[in-house]
Amino acid sequence: MCPVPNGEETRRHRRALDTGVGGDGAALRATRDAEDGWLVRQARAGSAEAFEVLITRHQDRIFRIALRVLGNRHDAEDVMQDVLIQLWTGLAGFAGTSAFTTWLHRVVVNRCLSRARSVRRTETVPGPSEAGHPTTPAAGRQVQDQAELAVAAHAVAGLPDDQRSVFVLCQLEGLSYREVAVILRLPETTVRGRLARARERLAQAMEEWA
Repeated sequence: MCPVPNGEETRRHRRALDTGVGGDGAALRATRDAEDGWLVRQARAGSAEAFEVLITRHQDRIFRIALRVLGNRHDAEDVMQDVLIQLWTGLAGFAGTSAFTTWLHRVVVNRCLSRARSVRRTETVPGPSEAGHPTTPAAGRQVQDQAELAVAAHAVAGLPDDQRSVFVLCQLEGLSYREVAVILRLPETTVRGRLARARERLAQAMEEWA
């Protein structure tokens, strides 16, 4: 086992990651995956500070994906806590054969799908007729925009689990078909097909609402 770095060493490396300059003055602008890899190795060696940096870098991403997949803030917060605990107790499960973010996305999506299967909620989204009576054209447009966003969010939440996870990763997180295929361990053609079906369902939902 490699020696546990002291706090100053971790802080020095963290500054290098942020600025691209190391202690010897050479440029150390590594890729984000390489930076994560260093933090993972130090966290495995027992560095709580390295683990804290790793979590700080990715906790917003974890929550954002969970919220988009589940459509419920409370569930997303629970999933985020579950994922953080899993990272702390099961970081050894990361084999390092892929980027840390690939493994992390897989953990988050699996947790979300497990949560969705165990807790099925039906939420009523207010339609435009329930949004009140605007008194000005500007207020009317704002109410209309809010109602449209609510319907879109409800439509995404109503997608089948397999389509919703692909839609969130591809369409909302901006990952490529190949990246999503690796994360979900699916053929790329399956990812494309699920995304196409998700888009069709969402387009139909928005057309029916309009």
